[in-house]
Amino acid sequence: MKNILITGKNSYIGTSLENWLMREPDKYKVDTLDIKDGSWRAKDFSQYDVVFHVAGIAHIKETSKNQALYYKVNRDLAYETAQKAKKDGVEHFIFLSSMSVYGIENGVVKRDTPLQPNSAYGRSKIEAEELINKLQDDSFIIDTLRPPMVYGKGCRGNYPKLARLALKTPIFPEVDNKRSMIYIDNLSEFVKQLIDNRSGGLFFPQNAEYINTSDMVRLIAEAHGKKIVMTKVFNPLLRLINVNAVNKVFGDLMYDMSISSKINLVPFSETIKQTENK
Repeated sequence: MKNILITGKNSYIGTSLENWLMREPDKYKVDTLDIKDGSWRAKDFSQYDVVFHVAGIAHIKETSKNQALYYKVNRDLAYETAQKAKKDGVEHFIFLSSMSVYGIENGVVKRDTPLQPNSAYGRSKIEAEELINKLQDDSFIIDTLRPPMVYGKGCRGNYPKLARLALKTPIFPEVDNKRSMIYIDNLSEFVKQLIDNRSGGLFFPQNAEYINTSDMVRLIAEAHGKKIVMTKVFNPLLRLINVNAVNKVFGDLMYDMSISSKINLVPFSETIKQTENK
């Protein structure tokens, strides 16, 4: 029996992992912890084999007024949680970081791609990684995850925006792009394997295949019985527009498959059906 503590109560990824592990209640016992106030500091972590830290700030618009909050939560609170876990005798700590630490909107991330975050979110994540990794020793194993975009039923971020567009528009650009993404069940299974194996290290989990934006939109529409016309007529215009929003949808952004942990528990087309199933 593995005793697991997920810090980040009611978080999308944390709740999904809890539900995934609870399919095997004889193997895993899961508690979740809300660390929005200071009461968590009095909790005894010593009963846990693993702490999975997912608590953080994401999917809110960054402003000059809220940047300090990113560092307070995503960096300082994460480091304090890791320190407490080690002090209380927890042997395994899993930290959820992000692809945003690279600060690129287009291209291929390789093992030697420099870390150049261009947002408070990305900077707070890489600074948290650096602090937490200093705690690692023979008695304290650390796994760091830098997943790309996570999607699935109930997710936040860019996927629901794309899904809403797929159901409204009768026509959509047919582009030949590639993006790394990971379906929530694939990510949950990967974390489950980390919990079981306790290997330690830096990981780049993604689906076993790159995702094409046009294919994703078409599959979303089909899941709702809607037909959408794909056209290349807008492609020359898209190539001329250098806007972050356009790049995030139609540009290439992927992890090199040679460095990735590829999870194909649920194939891509099935992930869209499951996400859109009401």
